[in-house]
Amino acid sequence: MNHGTRKSINHWFSGSLPLLISMAAPLLLGQSDQLSGERAFLHVQRLVSFGPRPPGSAGIKRAQRYLTDTLKKYQLEVEHQNFLAFTPDGKIPMKNIIARTKNSTNDTIILASHYDTLLMKNDVFVGANDGASSTGLLLELAQVLSPQKWKFSFWFVFFDGEEAQQLWTSQDSLYGSTYFVERLQARGQVSKIKAMILMDMVGDKDLVLEKDTTSTTWLMALVRNSAKEMGHGRKLGDTPKAIIDDHVPFLRVGIPAVDLIDYEFGSNNEYWHTSQDTLDKISPKSLQVTGEIVLKTLKKLSEKYFEVGSSRQ
Repeated sequence: MNHGTRKSINHWFSGSLPLLISMAAPLLLGQSDQLSGERAFLHVQRLVSFGPRPPGSAGIKRAQRYLTDTLKKYQLEVEHQNFLAFTPDGKIPMKNIIARTKNSTNDTIILASHYDTLLMKNDVFVGANDGASSTGLLLELAQVLSPQKWKFSFWFVFFDGEEAQQLWTSQDSLYGSTYFVERLQARGQVSKIKAMILMDMVGDKDLVLEKDTTSTTWLMALVRNSAKEMGHGRKLGDTPKAIIDDHVPFLRVGIPAVDLIDYEFGSNNEYWHTSQDTLDKISPKSLQVTGEIVLKTLKKLSEKYFEVGSSRQ
């Protein structure tokens, strides 16, 4: 089955936007309020140990339990957003997982990742990079940020159904993020979301984060400036690319959003959406670098919050 080329608008999109580790693996020693790429990597290992995790599978149900239990340990308020996705393969139950800090402010920053993996009927796809790497890092960021006090609340959002069930199109993709934004609109909550930072495919040993032109301009500039100030400029791509990913539904309703993604996984993207997307290709250092860039960006958002927080692309 042809699953399409997914995220890059250069490959898929034209037109306007319509859009084996045990269950008891110990945490690394060290302060939980200090970002740890090694600790994020442990989460990646755990997720990969569950096997393939397409929507509705046994593997994703194990991942859902793991995410929920871990987030509750961080004293976060956890919500399961269950919905029925209408796909080319019929109706499929899916589940977004949302963890919220308990700050009193209504102003909110969303950090997000998808945690499902591509359905491959004739092969085994464990998605160490595409699905697990950003999810592991998001869990680590939740642990680091949950006890801290900021000018805004954090929502850590884990999307189901990012991948196409058959062939990547605007209708067969982004199920979880599309549903999530629809619920924001229905609840009148769009205006409280000041920015959305998406992470995807951030574990590659040869990390190069794309210069995504679909992302909100000022927010992408904030990310890239943060990376350069921390000495991570070599981890930034120079070639502009327009990426279709889980940040797009947010952009459609005017929420500033940015995608931190490395879209070249192996030479000529040879590992992407193949059975070669395995743990040996993943680096704790890449998780550390991406996490540091996110934290620096959040600090900049906090410092300039009332100046740029209400801006729209």
